[in-house]
Amino acid sequence: MAAIYIDMEDGLKRVMNNKKLYAHLLSKFKSNTDLQTLTAAVAAGDYEKAEIEAHTIKGIAGNLSLTELFKQSQELDMKFKTKLKKPDEMAITLETIEPLLTCFEQTLISIDKVLADYA
Repeated sequence: MAAIYIDMEDGLKRVMNNKKLYAHLLSKFKSNTDLQTLTAAVAAGDYEKAEIEAHTIKGIAGNLSLTELFKQSQELDMKFKTKLKKPDEMAITLETIEPLLTCFEQTLISIDKVLADYA
């Protein structure tokens, strides 16, 4: 089954079916969100900062109904929390966050399609 990057029905419900507002929020997300801080934190081994970044992305993705990004960031958030509680239990590398990075790029493509229709 193909990944669903934006649940338009749920997203529009969250803004009382205001398509312009939803498009505006997606546009703000696109222009204000990048994963450089997360990537840098992982590369530096700063898992506290990485967990905060993943958690923030999870919250925003959930609020905007960016379903696959929410799932990916939720999984990563859990991995960072586990790493912080049990540092020797798992290794976290840049490869660990690759699925999130790929999902983020696909989400941005989906956002562009929505913006073309509603902005």
